[in-house]
Amino acid sequence: MSLRPSALALLFALVTGVLAAAVPAKPNILFVLSDDHSYPFLSCYGDPNVRTPTLDQLAAEGMKFHRLFTVAPQCVPSRAGFLTGRSAVAARMTRFSSPLPRDEITFPEILREKAGYYTGICGRPYHLDGSGANSGATNTRLIAEHGLRTFEKRVDYLRTGSDAQAVEQMREFLDQKPKDKPFCLWLNFSDPHHPWTPPAADRPDPASLKLPAHWPDLPGLREQLADYCGEVNRVDRSMKAVLELLAARGFARDTLVVFAGDNGAALPHGKGSLYDPGCNVPLVIRWPGVVRPGGDSRTLLSGEDLAPTLLAAVGLAPGAKMTGHNFLPLLQGETYVPRQHIFAERGPHGTAPVTVAMRNSGYDLSRSVRSDRYKFIYNCTPWLAYSPVDSAGGAGWSQMTAANEQGKLSAGLRSTYFTTPRPVYELYDLTADPSELQNLSGQAALHPVELELRTALAEKMIVDFDYLPLPDLLDRDPTGGKGTKKKR
Repeated sequence: MSLRPSALALLFALVTGVLAAAVPAKPNILFVLSDDHSYPFLSCYGDPNVRTPTLDQLAAEGMKFHRLFTVAPQCVPSRAGFLTGRSAVAARMTRFSSPLPRDEITFPEILREKAGYYTGICGRPYHLDGSGANSGATNTRLIAEHGLRTFEKRVDYLRTGSDAQAVEQMREFLDQKPKDKPFCLWLNFSDPHHPWTPPAADRPDPASLKLPAHWPDLPGLREQLADYCGEVNRVDRSMKAVLELLAARGFARDTLVVFAGDNGAALPHGKGSLYDPGCNVPLVIRWPGVVRPGGDSRTLLSGEDLAPTLLAAVGLAPGAKMTGHNFLPLLQGETYVPRQHIFAERGPHGTAPVTVAMRNSGYDLSRSVRSDRYKFIYNCTPWLAYSPVDSAGGAGWSQMTAANEQGKLSAGLRSTYFTTPRPVYELYDLTADPSELQNLSGQAALHPVELELRTALAEKMIVDFDYLPLPDLLDRDPTGGKGTKKKR
């Protein structure tokens, strides 16, 4: 039986109408970053030291992820990874004070150009236009003279300010948004960045805290952890104001909300280190009507993966140079093939010049690769003694140093923090040793595992044009490629 043209047209209209109803309209996107926020410091992850009811509720209404790892344990390169969908090495952002090169395209730019989004950045300095006044007057002048500050042209709205100002800036951004455009806003909070100044009401009792195994139980560490947790509690209240504003403007149902940390806490084993507390950060995503409430995932994710995923949520292909994996199927409850490995890099931190006596808090060159169970770290500046980033002058590190000098630290803590030179190669079984205190590199029984991780890291370094020498893969030709001379 054949259908008349009018019947065909009706059938086509019905089918396309059903399909259109199944595909959500372009969502607004709100990307919120807290600063120096390690996993598991949200109470929805079961951490007993913090109180985060707002973020817990956001997770209950969406999906929480336990294993998001930033591309670096530092603010600048990790943010470059989130925005470009590439490693910090590939994006040429391993020098902390670098501005993002103009030819590295961010996901808000693609949203604006290809999907008509109104885009903005507000709150804490976003770190991708160079280090500004912190790098000195000459560096500031040179960056300006060469036209390397580019974000005023990359987005429609650009402001920086305190955490309280961030909420007001969001309000201004929404006031200025054209009515006929969806929006993408990247909002940055300073909390819980060092130095820590939480209100007394937000600060837990230091004696009540549960310390991780990678720290000795010392009063100074308890005091610093209490300060840190207090700022995590405060960022939860800041997030409450953000979500209330979103709802008051009628955008809650139509907005994909992403909350994440930019890197780990500025405490030993955290920020600046390639151990899990340096790169493993919270990730909570709410997207009404798409992400099923109460989702919980332990899938390995990289900071590279966010940009292509948000673009896919809008129906756009990833940027031409993006290497991140689109995990939109995971959000939608569909089949998703997880990563086998995630990677991270460490480079210079801050703007301090190199000195003979410096420690690795200001300058370090290292790379890592992590699988579900194992972590491999490759240290290219092992002669630099360890020191925590930002908090080395505090009571926690001072007391740890004194305890080491008095022979009061365990062997694992002593080797992790106070052995110089540090090992070039580190290998950890994260199931047996989640605190990464027992280096297993070189053990014969784990040779296949270590070789697999070394090879995966070498491949990443090669395709990203990494400037560091590759790790030893134990497969070199001892003749240098000339072969063995034949006997005559």
